[in-house]
Amino acid sequence: MRISKWTIEQKAQPAELVEAIVERRGGKLIDLDRALLWSEPLARAWNVYLKGVRTELGVSRKLRELGICTVALITGARYEYHHHAPDFLAAGGAQEELESLKAYLERNNIDALQGMDEDEALVVRYAEQMTRNVQVDDAFFETLRQRFNTQDLVEITASIATYNMVARFLVALGITPEEEIR
Repeated sequence: MRISKWTIEQKAQPAELVEAIVERRGGKLIDLDRALLWSEPLARAWNVYLKGVRTELGVSRKLRELGICTVALITGARYEYHHHAPDFLAAGGAQEELESLKAYLERNNIDALQGMDEDEALVVRYAEQMTRNVQVDDAFFETLRQRFNTQDLVEITASIATYNMVARFLVALGITPEEEIR
């Protein structure tokens, strides 16, 4: 990391905030949390917002995680991919689909997505347009609108947009997977 990892000794934070983050994470802080905890308002808001995006949306978890993995690979956010590829698999995704995603992004060849169903391929292409271009092609958006109901489309969009924010935070601060030797 480009900054020192937060510790309670370096900057006291309210115990209830740290406990809420630990609870959301399943019992331990990760390096992303150790960056966010340098700012109480940021850590507090991030924890609530990301919890909502991760656990309270109605759209398919598999589709959300696929969009997140797409963002991570495009932006070079290894940390994000490291944490979300297993979540994609746990949501019913297959390793072959992750390999297809990588092949598609490396070669820009739509045929690489043939192993995915139509919804998955659309989410990958949507995440790619949102991440690379910000603007989404009108004709492509109309295809999405025909395929997904409005709530799902809003939630897929918010998930992809949110993890573009996360990716930029991770990459700018040099936060890498905890298991990597630094």
